[in-house]
Amino acid sequence: MLIIFIRTFILYFIVLLIIRMMGKSELSELEPFQLVVLLIISELAATPMGDSSVPLIYGVTAFFSLFFFQVLVSILTMKSKLARTLLTGKPSILIDKGKINEKELEKLRINMNDLTEQLRAKDYASLDEVEYAILETNGELTVIPKPEHKPVTLKDLNIFPKIHNLTLPLIVDGVLYESNLEQVELTEDWLKAQLAHSCIEDYSEIVFCYIDEIGKLHVHRRNKGESN
Repeated sequence: MLIIFIRTFILYFIVLLIIRMMGKSELSELEPFQLVVLLIISELAATPMGDSSVPLIYGVTAFFSLFFFQVLVSILTMKSKLARTLLTGKPSILIDKGKINEKELEKLRINMNDLTEQLRAKDYASLDEVEYAILETNGELTVIPKPEHKPVTLKDLNIFPKIHNLTLPLIVDGVLYESNLEQVELTEDWLKAQLAHSCIEDYSEIVFCYIDEIGKLHVHRRNKGESN
């Protein structure tokens, strides 16, 4: 029992490391070859975890071999258009200039109910609102509306607002995030002065402190639920 626990513990962190090394795209919408890699990893992990007769090194070697192949395929798809087309496919235009592409729908075995359902999920209740609908290689549907159905932007109204900063945490559970403080071009002395106005002398008194997009400081005291 202890052996299985130890093997599972080791394999868990190896799989976590491999997924992390593969990049953030593995955690979002997946290309076909990325999905294959994750499915194989789950299968490879299950065998040495449950069967103690399988040497742990076999599983570890398979993981890193798979990681090597995934990196190789990623490089190929970046450098070669042919490889990218073969391994990831290419986007499919389902609605072209407001007209339904029946051949493409038939080729992909997508019926009109499926298409209209996806359009509604994108907040387009009618086909008449859509100029282009493109099925991306990761399975996501991109919808480009007709000009008259595009939402009005501030630019359309000739309004150009000031660019705001990111909302960043400065203190979390009593720990100061110095890099975030530097990013908003503020000093720790400034922060301490602001906290002093609220009679806060130590960071340990704070559960969460952040600065919002317009530069306003918000402080939540520990166990008091107060915000300043």
